[in-house]
Parts: sequence; C-alpha cells; structure tokens
Amino acid sequence: MLRIAVCDDMPDELESLVLLANQYLSANSLDAEVTEFSHPDTLLTAIEAESFHLYILDIVMPMVNGLELGKEIRRLDREAQIIYATTEPQFALQAYAANPINYLVKPIEKQQLFDTLTYAVSKADLAEEQTFAVKTADSRRVIKLSDIVCCEYRRHTVIFSLTNGEEVLSRTIRERFSEYSSPILKDRHFLQCHISFVVNMRRVERFAKDSFTLCGGKTVPIAAKQYPVVRDAYMDYLMAKGGRR
Repeated sequence: MLRIAVCDDMPDELESLVLLANQYLSANSLDAEVTEFSHPDTLLTAIEAESFHLYILDIVMPMVNGLELGKEIRRLDREAQIIYATTEPQFALQAYAANPINYLVKPIEKQQLFDTLTYAVSKADLAEEQTFAVKTADSRRVIKLSDIVCCEYRRHTVIFSLTNGEEVLSRTIRERFSEYSSPILKDRHFLQCHISFVVNMRRVERFAKDSFTLCGGKTVPIAAKQYPVVRDAYMDYLMAKGGRR
C-alpha cells in the first residue's frame, strides 16, 4: 500500500492538498493511505516509527521549516519521494538539497499536481512491504524489512536494530549467519559487509573504507577482505537508485 504524508501548517492549504491527493488516488484506483500533519514536529515524531513512500511538504512552517524537514526525511530515507508545495518560489534552489521530484508554487494547479504524483508513484519503492519473521525467546515477531537498520550476529543470536531505536533479539540459531539472513539479502537494499553484519543501504549516512555509519549514529564495520566487493555493491546500489529517480 502506498503511504503519503502531507504536512502544511495552514489548515485550508492542508485540506486542499489532502483533497487533491485523495482525488488522484481515487481516479487512479490506487490502494493508498494519506496522513495529514499540521506541524512539522508531529511529522518528525511519526517518521521515527514509520516511513512513507511520498511526502508533500510546505516550506514556510513554524519551528522546523520544510527545507530542514526535507533534509531530515532524506537523512532517514534516501528513496522517499518528496514534493514541495509552497507560496514562496525563492526557496527552490535551497529545496534541492533534499532532492525533491518537484517544487510546486501555490495556488497549485490540479493537473500539475496529478502529473507530479504520477511520476512520484512510478518511482516509489513499494517493495518495502516485505517482512521477515524473527523467532525470539518467547514469541515470534514479524518485522518489515524497511524498518531494519542492520542485523548483527552475536553469540549464536541475531540482533535486529530498527529505525525506531528498538532492538529485537532472535533466539539461538544453529545455521550460519549468512544462511539465516539469506531471505533478507535477497532484497536489493541489503548488503552483508562483514561476517557478523548485514546493513540496510537505505539507512546508510556515511561510507568509509572500514565502516558504514547508519542513521542513528550506529557504526558497522566492513571486513577488510570484503571491501572491494562491498564498495562495488554499494556504488552499484547508489547508481541504480539514482537511475530510478
């Protein structure tokens, strides 16, 4: 299901954007959910626990403006689609720091927004709904792959670090870590960079010769012998991602 977040501090503008988005979804028979936010802080809190495929953001808002909001979204999710909708055309160049797919100036023409949404939907990564079942010591957790920051093998268990800061510990596993994590590694976003670590490349903030720095500040080592393979895989991922935009 396509998830869209709309953030605007002006009630009338927010209502208008949500109405147009829903009209588009209905006209195109898309299975989607539109969530509205009247304050950027509320959206920032929401994305700590969940992600959206598409964001429609105003720019002039209190406390955190749309430019900073877009940068934070991009830090957490490099593949989310961002559309700016604002009354202020002078911020267009600054807005591109968040790599938006369009910058629309209000009052927004219906067809212009519809065309932009069509492009955004074509680029949205809907495959993130895939899940992985983790057997813990006392239960079974089903985790969305998009919520995983990294997986760490430690003392015959696997620790799943999630985007909301939670850690889920598997029960003792008998197979090798690479075998256990093979269903996750089939997803193009994931890469095993060390005998004990798998990272979600969507959550990478910095790449160095010896490590990845992930969102939230966690540092994951890259095995020296694997560096050429890891480097090439990560560069291929970035190039493919850029080509889909």
